[in-house]
Parts: sequence; structure tokens; C-alpha cells
Amino acid sequence: MAETIEGGFLGLPTELRDPKTARVFVLPIPYESTVSYKPGTREGPAAIIAASQQVELYDLELESEPALGFGIHTLASLPAAWPSAEEAMEGISRAVTPIVQQGKLLLALGGEHTISPAIVRGIRRASSDPLTIVQIDAHADLRDSYEGTRLSHACAMRRILEENPGEMIQLGIRSYSREEAGFIHENRGRVKLFTADRIREGDTVDFLLELKGLVKGRKVYLTIDVDGLDPSIVPATGTPEPGGLTWVQSLDILRTIADSAEVVALDCVELSPRAGMHSADFTVAKLLYKALAFILGRG
Repeated sequence: MAETIEGGFLGLPTELRDPKTARVFVLPIPYESTVSYKPGTREGPAAIIAASQQVELYDLELESEPALGFGIHTLASLPAAWPSAEEAMEGISRAVTPIVQQGKLLLALGGEHTISPAIVRGIRRASSDPLTIVQIDAHADLRDSYEGTRLSHACAMRRILEENPGEMIQLGIRSYSREEAGFIHENRGRVKLFTADRIREGDTVDFLLELKGLVKGRKVYLTIDVDGLDPSIVPATGTPEPGGLTWVQSLDILRTIADSAEVVALDCVELSPRAGMHSADFTVAKLLYKALAFILGRG
């Protein structure tokens, strides 16, 4: 399929975008239907791809240009609007399954967080192995329904727990409802929650060691809601919450997961681009390149 934006994610040379040899497939999924505060997530994928073409390929930490070693193919965008939420979820799942079957690392760009359970469904169709879900987010997203629908961004993690029998690790959370608090307590065997306060105020080394133990040797699906980061870093999101993860904390988390687990796919959701605020688009694009570099760039 044709690329959404010429050059695709990172704007790599043509030979490094070949779907036959690229190890990473980027799938833009600009689905937006249930946003409950400020809209605009449907513009997120294109903004991330455009900003990524300004990211320097040389990684100072790895002392290399990791993308030149793994290659990235950017697929055509899925629709932003569908006849129904159910059809959207099924369509997203069908698009994901063949990517995973080819052994590619999937990077999905949302769109609202509702896309994540559909992606997990698509992965599970390709492989029945249970996934450990790692969620970076300001919100727990564990409501059973919200504003009259069970297919809401506020219910995304609850739906994933129904799609996947594995554990869920929530990082950077700082906002959830009474209903969600009860659900977390009742399911503490499957849901491991690390609030932003716990990460910030505790011993960083101890936290990262605990995280390493939880993901070590597991197949991980990583979902990054950009509001998990502090709004001083990424203000362009529809549901901002103060007190989020710092840039350094976010990189520590990504590095720990990549070093300890097998990341089979990841998504990034809820960027809502704002005019004159291109720093947010760039920050998210660079964060995702760092994630890919940690996962694939050391081999």
C-alpha cells in the first residue's frame, strides 16, 4: 500500500522502506469517535509521521543510526471514521493480524485509545500466546462503559483484559474513578498499578528492578498514551493531567522493557496536535524512535 506521507516514519531512504526487508511496520490508525474532552486525535498519526522526518537518526546513547539497521515501512492509513465502533474494531484487527504473522514489529499510531484492544485482538489471532500489557498513561481506562458505550477510550484497558489472559502493568497513572479503584483492587493479581507519585517519590532503581522482574522473558504489548507524560513535555493531548512522567523516566521505562522482554508490538495514542505546538509532535516522534532503537537497535 502507498505510504500515508511521502517518506513515511523517519523519512528513510527508499531501500530502507521496502516491506520485504523492513523489520518495522508503522500503521496509522486515526480512529476518533469517543473523545470526551478536546478532540483532534485523528490528526495524531499524520503529525507524528511528519515530525519524525525531522528527528536525527543518530542516537547518542547507542552511538549509531539504529533505523538504518532495521528499516521501517509505513502503511497507508486506516479510515478515521467507520460505520460503527464494532466495524472499526474488526477492521483494525484484520489489518493487524497479517503484519504480526509476517514477524514484523508493529508500531500503531492513533487515534484514540479505543484502538488498542482491537490491535491486541489482531495480535492474538496471529498467536495464541498470552501477552503482558504494559500501559503508560495518566488514566487507568478500566471503566466497563463510559458515556453509553463499552467501546470508549475510557474502557480500553478493560476490553484488553477480556481479549488477553495475561497481566497488565499500568505506569504513570494519576486519575481513575471509584469504579476503577474497586476493579483494580479486585483484580490486583492481574493488574499491577504504579501511580506517577509512586514512580516519582520512590527509589528509581527499585522501581525499575521491580518492572524488570514483571516483564522478564514475557511477550509484551506496549501501549503509550501520550498523556502519561507530563503536560509540560507533551501538552497536545485531549485529556491532560498534571504530575506525569518525565522524559528521563519514560526512557528508563522503555529501556528496561526492551532489555528484559520481547516486545511484539506497540502503539502510541491520544496525541491531539495543536497549531504552533509542534514540539509535542516532535517529542512523541522522538520517543517512538527511541523505543524502536531500544527494541531493535542493539542487535
